[in-house]
Amino acid sequence: MSITTRAAVVESGGAPFTLSDVELAEPAPTEALVRLVAAGLCHTDLGVASGGLPFPLPGVLGHEGAGVVEAVGSAVTSIEPGDHVVLSFTSCGGCRNCRAGHPAYCAAWLPLNLLGGRRADGTATISRDGADLGGHFFGQSSFAERALVDQRSLVKVDPDVPLESIAPLGCGVQTGVGAVWNVLKPGLGSTVLVLGAGAVGLSAVMAAALTPATRIIAVDRVGERLSLAKELGATHTVNAAEADLGEAIEKITDGQGADGIVETTGNVAVLRQGVDVLAQRGTLVVVGAPPFGTEVALDVNGLLPGKRVVGLTLGDAETQSFIPALVDLVKTGRLPLDRLISTYPFADIDHAVRDMGAGKTIKPVLTFGS
Repeated sequence: MSITTRAAVVESGGAPFTLSDVELAEPAPTEALVRLVAAGLCHTDLGVASGGLPFPLPGVLGHEGAGVVEAVGSAVTSIEPGDHVVLSFTSCGGCRNCRAGHPAYCAAWLPLNLLGGRRADGTATISRDGADLGGHFFGQSSFAERALVDQRSLVKVDPDVPLESIAPLGCGVQTGVGAVWNVLKPGLGSTVLVLGAGAVGLSAVMAAALTPATRIIAVDRVGERLSLAKELGATHTVNAAEADLGEAIEKITDGQGADGIVETTGNVAVLRQGVDVLAQRGTLVVVGAPPFGTEVALDVNGLLPGKRVVGLTLGDAETQSFIPALVDLVKTGRLPLDRLISTYPFADIDHAVRDMGAGKTIKPVLTFGS
């Protein structure tokens, strides 16, 4: 028996989000029906909505959902109705990387999350007037009042923490935090440089502030965001609209360069600048994603002093342990995520999109009525 719900549908690449009644399929044994309370809006959603990725449209996006479980399939054993959940990406659970605790590098990650628009067996989760829509986005498609969610996207969380305060943990925040904790792993006295002070970059700043790093440098072109970065733990800031990055980093680090860099902008010119200011044996983590096929030129000899450039997906996080830990940090005030969030009623999703595009908000979170 199908379930009718209200969803924000993107009809075609470049079209706005429009609210529409859709039908959810009968939940599969490995799925749960979740009533959404909040959903973060991410640049990945906007990239797909613009037609920049081959996700099937018309479709329902949304991949930073948080809500309350209403029903579970027969094979779901770790979640039950009434549980509060944060929704993240899904994975197969059986490939080498999944078994090794690295589900963000699942062998089937792209079709299961970003490109397929259907379950792994090819069936659709969402339809409208008898026609299938693109769905199952990151195993959830959470721009809807209710969603069918794959069990590997579900993370049970503390019910005492407001869901609108932790919805972004499912993607952007765990990406920034994971870049620092899971890849850079700053040592005592190290320097961490964060390129871009958006939601991912500021999450990296907050994560670095919880490590032994003694210099945390945030770079952006917007003064207000740099001021916020200082409040969240940055020891230094660089306004890239006013200063040369290389000269600024040389001065701040006494010519040593940065031990760890998180590149969040997706701008290959910034990426190249980041590689050039790496310290010997330093690591740059590529988080920002430019269009498919984008290339960057690097000075090969400049890499020989042990510099590393590493790509990253979703913080290389094992969500079942990582996200509850982040929730606890939010609850205790050590990860002040509320400083990034602006809330919008679900019906105002296009307002949130405009504000995000204009840089008026760092992390829009859509809220749903009861």
